[in-house]
Amino acid sequence: MLYQIMTPGPTQVRENVRIARSLPCTNPDLDPNFYTYYRETCQLISSLLHTKNETLILGGEGILGLEAACASLTEPGDPVLVLDNGVFGKGFADFVRIYGGEPYVYSCDYLHTIDVDDLAEFLKKNHDFKYATVVHCDTPSGVLNDISRICPLLKSYGILTVVDSVSAMFGEEVRVDDYQVDLLCGGSQKVVSAPPGLTFVTISPEAWTAMKNRKSPIASFYANLLTFEHYYENQWFPYTMPMSDIKGLRTAFENIEEDSHILSRHAQIAQAVRDALTSCGLTLHTKDGYSNTVTVFNVPSQTTASAILTQLKEEHNLLLAGSFDVLEGQVIRIGHMGENARVEKVSKALKALDTVLRKLGVTLTNDLEQVFLDHFTK
Repeated sequence: MLYQIMTPGPTQVRENVRIARSLPCTNPDLDPNFYTYYRETCQLISSLLHTKNETLILGGEGILGLEAACASLTEPGDPVLVLDNGVFGKGFADFVRIYGGEPYVYSCDYLHTIDVDDLAEFLKKNHDFKYATVVHCDTPSGVLNDISRICPLLKSYGILTVVDSVSAMFGEEVRVDDYQVDLLCGGSQKVVSAPPGLTFVTISPEAWTAMKNRKSPIASFYANLLTFEHYYENQWFPYTMPMSDIKGLRTAFENIEEDSHILSRHAQIAQAVRDALTSCGLTLHTKDGYSNTVTVFNVPSQTTASAILTQLKEEHNLLLAGSFDVLEGQVIRIGHMGENARVEKVSKALKALDTVLRKLGVTLTNDLEQVFLDHFTK
């Protein structure tokens, strides 16, 4: 059974990406041409993220990038500020503890974006942190945080910034240098629309300096970013690169490079989805901070998340997502990111959702698909 996936990652993969992954391989450890190919791919990613910082592609899913950031920066006893207004935001504290750091968890209401003014007041008296972590889009709830304001605020106190933008970048604007992001983490399977399995990180000179000036060694090998230092000059990778995956990733980024309307397309589709849901009487989960890559709505009282997802899967061959942790069973998530951020794909998903909700006894005050499509015919 081939399902239509409209989840907040992984996303659909374009045919040219699949073809690129099937091309013949060389030995990536020994072929000098691959070192050049890898470096040029990393440079393309940096340019698309508007940064002069170096990018590295790591052989592992997006979580590897998050852990590598914490592993490479954290020394025993380091104070680290963890900005927490979602499941993944809170989760950074675990990485900090694993590598001996002391996280201070700055918790906010999970229904709202981080209030930058409140954070500014907190930092006036509490700013002795080596680095801070923030999630751009916390995928379990869909809440979006304004890294364009948060990161410069943190940097004004000399705090290094680590940003998880795995599920936001390229659907939301990210300008690494302008936003003063020291270590930005992304993943292949979200807006980039390549298969899961790769993460990439951009690293500022300040972050490199912090890693190199550590008093204790990094307590990892695979999550140690320093192992990539001078990889091109030395023609040596710390482990064998997944060459086919990287070929697919390169093609996916070339697709993004050619898509001059990618941000406006995501914004328009996201607004249309939100309007369709609310006009039909459904309730968006968060009160503000709406993401352009995923929309999350509360499960109506007449049914359950499991019933909705099961019927969509079994009767319409469609995969939407529930959530987990504190949100398990409470919400449904619609991914409209990357290759899934297309009018025809989203409209088909909303038509199926409309049918299933009505069948489960949910009263809708409008037609989900039609309200969505009306946005594109005005």
